[in-house]
Amino acid sequence: MISVLIVEDEEITAEANRLYVERVAGFRVAGVARSGGEALRFLRREPVDLILLDFYLPDMHGLEVCRALRAGGVPSDIIAITSARDLAMVRSAVSAGVVQYLLKPFTFASFSEKLTGYARFRASSGEAIGQGEVDRALAELRGPGGGDLPKGMTAVTLEAVAEELRRFPEGRSAQLVGEAIGVSRVTARRYLEHLVETGAVRKVPRYGGVGRPESLYRIT
Repeated sequence: MISVLIVEDEEITAEANRLYVERVAGFRVAGVARSGGEALRFLRREPVDLILLDFYLPDMHGLEVCRALRAGGVPSDIIAITSARDLAMVRSAVSAGVVQYLLKPFTFASFSEKLTGYARFRASSGEAIGQGEVDRALAELRGPGGGDLPKGMTAVTLEAVAEELRRFPEGRSAQLVGEAIGVSRVTARRYLEHLVETGAVRKVPRYGGVGRPESLYRIT
């Protein structure tokens, strides 16, 4: 189990994050801290694998917490969960050791994708055969649809498509995905093909019916 410390000063948000973590297989909440100082004291007593860190805390900025952790030799990975959208801050967060950055507000699908991607990255082991294997390991942190979306696509719909595929690891057709999330088959197929292009989804033919084989889409 991957142990998690939630650092969030707003009680309702902290509780929501706790419930979200408990819904993701393979993770457990080790504690909740309401300030940077409380988080640092907690980690001196009990190390954790992952910290979900809000940046706007009552006593210090989240970046200060990151730097204090690194200066103190705390090896925990950090996912920033914040409303801070300044790209300069994003770069500073990466420099301070943040492995993922999740903007508020977010859906459970987006939250879950960050955690499961992190879990897959953490599970990578052994020696890479080549650059491609290193790239694939790092891509786990990005998740499906990382980066800018093509014109006309929305992150919310993309997350819904990815969530539907995660529910059916054996694969789903564009028709069934569209019916499940309430969009047309053509729209669902466009999102699915985008996920194929990003390497997050694999398209395989399904034979057995009359006529052309139907394509199934599976999370890789």
